[in-house]
Amino acid sequence: MSLIAHFTLPSDNLSGREVELIELLATGLTNQEIATHLMISKRTVDNHICNIFTKTGVNNRIKLLNWAIDSGRICRDGFNCCSLPKVFVK
Repeated sequence: MSLIAHFTLPSDNLSGREVELIELLATGLTNQEIATHLMISKRTVDNHICNIFTKTGVNNRIKLLNWAIDSGRICRDGFNCCSLPKVFVK
């Protein structure tokens, strides 16, 4: 079972929704699954992800997750967790 730390500090001009999408991407959900989970359209998810790519300077999901781990935005399986708040989401 892997936990993803929920980070609440704003940084890199990411909105709260964009942060939420990164966390959901890290769990392996597709854009359609994220849309269903958040009760928004897939097109809205696609737009958010495009905006996230622009803001973070990456161009695919793997690079985004690497960026998020490297910059301390998410915590995966106990890696990179020591500097993050102790609030977790499933």
